[in-house]
Amino acid sequence: MHYIEVMVGGASYHGDEALTYASDAALAKGTIVIVPLRNAKNLGVVMATVPAPSFKAKNILDIPDVPALSERTLELMLWMKAYYPSSAGIIMQQFLPKQLPKKAVLPAPPAIDLDVELPPLTHDQENALDSIGDQGMHLLHGETGTGKTRVYIELTRRAIAEDKSAIILTPEIGLTSQLAHDFQTIYGDRVIVIHSQLTEVTRQRIWLSLLKQEGPVVIIGPRSALFSPLSNVGVVVIDESHETAYKQDQAPYYHATRVGSKLAQIHGCPIVLGSATPLVVDYFMAKMRQRPIVRMLETASTKDATKSTVSVIDLRDRSKFTKKSYLSDELIAAVAETVGRGEQALLFLNRRGTARVVFCEQCGWQALCPHCDIPLVYHGDTHIMRCHTCDFHAPVPISCPECKHPSVVFKNVGTKAIVEEVNKLFPEARVQRFDTDNKKEERVEQHYHALRNGDIDIIIGTQTLAKGLDLPKLGLVGVIIADTSLYFPDFSAQERTYQLLSQVLGRVGRGHRASKAILQTYSPESPLLAAILTKDWDTFYESEINERKTFLFPPYCYLLKLTCKRASQASTERTAEAYAKQLRSSGMRILIEGPAPAFHEKVQNKYQWQLIVKTKDRGELIKIIQHLPSGWSYDIDPMNLL
Repeated sequence: MHYIEVMVGGASYHGDEALTYASDAALAKGTIVIVPLRNAKNLGVVMATVPAPSFKAKNILDIPDVPALSERTLELMLWMKAYYPSSAGIIMQQFLPKQLPKKAVLPAPPAIDLDVELPPLTHDQENALDSIGDQGMHLLHGETGTGKTRVYIELTRRAIAEDKSAIILTPEIGLTSQLAHDFQTIYGDRVIVIHSQLTEVTRQRIWLSLLKQEGPVVIIGPRSALFSPLSNVGVVVIDESHETAYKQDQAPYYHATRVGSKLAQIHGCPIVLGSATPLVVDYFMAKMRQRPIVRMLETASTKDATKSTVSVIDLRDRSKFTKKSYLSDELIAAVAETVGRGEQALLFLNRRGTARVVFCEQCGWQALCPHCDIPLVYHGDTHIMRCHTCDFHAPVPISCPECKHPSVVFKNVGTKAIVEEVNKLFPEARVQRFDTDNKKEERVEQHYHALRNGDIDIIIGTQTLAKGLDLPKLGLVGVIIADTSLYFPDFSAQERTYQLLSQVLGRVGRGHRASKAILQTYSPESPLLAAILTKDWDTFYESEINERKTFLFPPYCYLLKLTCKRASQASTERTAEAYAKQLRSSGMRILIEGPAPAFHEKVQNKYQWQLIVKTKDRGELIKIIQHLPSGWSYDIDPMNLL
């Protein structure tokens, strides 16, 4: 009889360690087995052979006839468990399907034509390829329209020529169609698209296919594609690497960039972070570690590229809004002209800006926390403004502290309201809304070809539309309220605004046709807006990094957000205060901010309060997580504190 330690998959296993089972046969490390866990059958992976235990071990149930997981996959698995502390079952859930399918669907044919003719490389693209080495992190800082995808295709060619696979990540399922189309032109059936909207059985079959696959493949998908069972990876690409979708918002709370970097290190291959608006943290780390930062400024297609213009409309000047409250006369006229030419118009409204905020309609002043320099949130029940990071609070001013005008207002507007107004203005136009409220059949990925072919006249949506879509027939972009993401009470608000507006304005000026952008704002004189319009990344970066240093936010510290939920507000506050006191007296090298009510203070009839822990030593955060009291949840390395 042999005794083996098995890492068991599945959320039902809450333990931290491998479990010991008995086996008639000796089993190698990485072997996939089926084991009993309580009354269920679970997949697991053999981690080691051990001496006979002091207790009676259960027998494994089956040894499926499938290849073992590679040593490299196991190394990533163990690193994940240490870096993002969670139960073994949750960690294994990332690497294993719930069950094995009866058959796989192997991608074919095995041969790949690497000589497919593509457009010639621009000077910037050639320079990027020369600068990206064999290993390590490379930041591809390319403006929208400079052809980053073309660089990814060439990097994939390199990998496949060495008989290695490529992993290309996208932040949203909606972008997989566009990337898959570009790559399938060259690599055909070797391109494997993975995402959560595939059926469970289909995902299981693809997983088994990849486990059995001997030749190189090209994996395209969101962050979970990193856990594909590949034995030899030649390049990892994270496209639109600034996007928050790369951060998992439930256990094990991993970030795709960090996991992808470890995966690339294990396989000895390059990882490329591509973005027109890199994360401030990524840019800072690349500079500190002297990693290549490859700049791309040259538009890949030069046809009509110089004919794109941007105009700014002051939302405070109501004489420019005689027809509709949120659609200026200039924007309405531009939409009519664009649609009349048979081109598309895109109206963008960041849905994240639906929260109630306090600002002055006359001068653009906004209520900010004096301690955290982030927007204060208005609470209607108590009529106070509150910081949801440090709990500073103040009464709502009757008049503006800056200009003394009684124009302090609370605003919100949504995409559905804009759709109603547009339908009234343009009853003959084909109008389509894209946001997170869409049903499955209404999502971007279901309408990709209609969008690309110009079958939709007026596109209305949120940040879903700002993430890398290339629309050849787009002639106009209208940003309805440019300031909305600035109103969020978070340290990342300025960075997020820079990213969102740069990305959405980048839908035009890509060289397909003469185009125009109209940006409506309450703060036309804003230095941040000036940096966005002039694509002055350096000025924005220096301002933002100095702000982060002053108020101690990443990259100058590690963050841990701790949240407790209770049935009553008083109980939640008491619990949070008691734990904050315990942490402050623990002797750990940490800084505690709060406790304060969470941004969403009441969820499912429970009150939420949170603590923010800052430290220079990430190991201290791991210790806190490992000893977290019952009733608390956590998010390590959060991208925001909302």
